[in-house]
Amino acid sequence: MDALDCALALGRAPGLTAAQLRAALQRLSSQQLTALVGLPPRRLRALQLPEATVAALALPDTGQLCRDRAWVLAQGITLLHALDARYPPQLAEISDAPALLYVRGDARSLGAAQLAMVGTRRPTAIGTRTAHVFAACLAQCGLVITSGLALGIDAASHGGALAAGGRSIAVLGCGLDAIYPPEHTGLAARIATQGALVSEFPPGTPPRRGNFPRRNRLISALSRGVLVVEAARHSGSLITARLATEQGREVFAVPGSIQNPLARGCHALIKRGARLVESAEEIVQQLHLPLQISFSEQQLTAQRPDPARSGIGPPALDNDYKILLDAFGHEPAGVDFLVERSGLPSPTVASMLLILELEGHVELQADGRYMRL
Repeated sequence: MDALDCALALGRAPGLTAAQLRAALQRLSSQQLTALVGLPPRRLRALQLPEATVAALALPDTGQLCRDRAWVLAQGITLLHALDARYPPQLAEISDAPALLYVRGDARSLGAAQLAMVGTRRPTAIGTRTAHVFAACLAQCGLVITSGLALGIDAASHGGALAAGGRSIAVLGCGLDAIYPPEHTGLAARIATQGALVSEFPPGTPPRRGNFPRRNRLISALSRGVLVVEAARHSGSLITARLATEQGREVFAVPGSIQNPLARGCHALIKRGARLVESAEEIVQQLHLPLQISFSEQQLTAQRPDPARSGIGPPALDNDYKILLDAFGHEPAGVDFLVERSGLPSPTVASMLLILELEGHVELQADGRYMRL
């Protein structure tokens, strides 16, 4: 076997960690993977490797390795094993770092300063926009935005970084030969051109439920810190935050309304010591990173085109519509609430909301309430 086949064999060896690989080769007085793969089981056991790892390394499935090799070469996949100089040093710090990573895109991105951004898969409009703008600002500061390619906050975070011309990394809970969720195939392709897709799972691995906690530990381990934007009290994002704390990473949380159930997870994190943040600048300062933009020009405020300057956009709203919009707060509002706040009749409010939705001023939420955009 050559070095590529041996690296592929590592990816098919269950339970093998980066630390175990380095220790085994040190005992063999070698830095070459070819010295390890194919050894008799007795010698592999003497290297204190797990039994499942011993079985896979002693007698690799050559047919499977041949298929893996063809896929890697055809798709331009980079393999980073624990002895590779490009293996991300921040990931190598954790005890259960994987022995091998599969990477599509720029493998050097994995060694750059990263911030993980996670949150609910069903965010509010303001949560989506908050994640997008935070990611854009942080990407312009030079941070790589890392997340899990999931629906909701993950996608908004990736999208914000890419829209700002920055880099993003998506960590998958399946093999790189399949994108999950499939509706993010286009987003994954953009990430691969402006960053990287990464997985510890060999090709053919489906997105099983048990894979995602393992994925989450990589998201946090690759990063300097984790920012949580909208998460319910029992959200999986809180697992990522807990793993970040255990790994010695900073945890940041965006606060929200006490009426918003998607703010409760963030509030719980803040009570347990996470840093409450209201701007991207606070994160950059806390991570002691040099500023690459002026935050006076990059505030978390609406950055929509000014119709008066651009000459485009809907006609100016009349007074009743302005009154109705002013009745909104910063959280979704129901029709009854808006009727009470605006003093307008209920049928009028209902019809006005339809017009405002069509013109892009408000958005109907899944629970029937409206969010001002």
